[in-house]
Amino acid sequence: MPTRPSPWSIAVWVLGSLLVLFVAGPLVRLLLQASPASLAAAFRDPELVASIWLTVLSATAATALSLLLGVPLAYLLARVEFPGRRIVAGLVELPVVVPHPVAGIALLLFLGRQSPIGRVLGEFGLEIVNRIPGIVAGMLFVSAPIVVSAAREAFRAVDPKLERVARTLGDTGWLAFRRVTLPLSGRGVLAGAVLAWARSVSEFGSIVILTFNPKVASILIYDRFTLFGLPAAVPAAVVLLILALV
Repeated sequence: MPTRPSPWSIAVWVLGSLLVLFVAGPLVRLLLQASPASLAAAFRDPELVASIWLTVLSATAATALSLLLGVPLAYLLARVEFPGRRIVAGLVELPVVVPHPVAGIALLLFLGRQSPIGRVLGEFGLEIVNRIPGIVAGMLFVSAPIVVSAAREAFRAVDPKLERVARTLGDTGWLAFRRVTLPLSGRGVLAGAVLAWARSVSEFGSIVILTFNPKVASILIYDRFTLFGLPAAVPAAVVLLILALV
């Protein structure tokens, strides 16, 4: 005979379903709001298409930088005991809890034309404010902690004894990392990279302060909403949502 569900299992299903409804409901409503004609027009909109491409390429560049800089740091945090390790880990994860307009202001002060670093970068022809590097910088600031956190936990899951065995067999530190540690932790690192890329695509708060023009997709949607209202923003928002789903 089938067993009756317990009150606990019913409560778990009900509470979980409420959260799914809360998350999925607005997204489904947004998808249904746009008509096929408006979506077709959105995909033919050169400004929207250009902003989507700019968003994708900038997010890809930010994710690549997150991996290049974040994976070595994650390995150090997972494997090496050094003074201030907890402080470093906390600082790297701080952008997760900092309001993103605050992050944009901090980046503007740190990388703007009037800052020492901004002046040095300007001498090499690298402008940050109102340039594509500013978009990448904003995305990198909010996405790098995701890569570091995911990679650190993935490295911790790999037994250090395996690396030591590889070293005793003649591998250098780099070869042991490439042949043993990275393959075993690769899925975790890849998951962090995918989440970091998605987070970069959705970034708005820091970019709108650093680089309003050229417009990434999130800023273009906000601009159309403030200038022309909800009907003008919905098709572009649906296109970005479809990109996020993919």
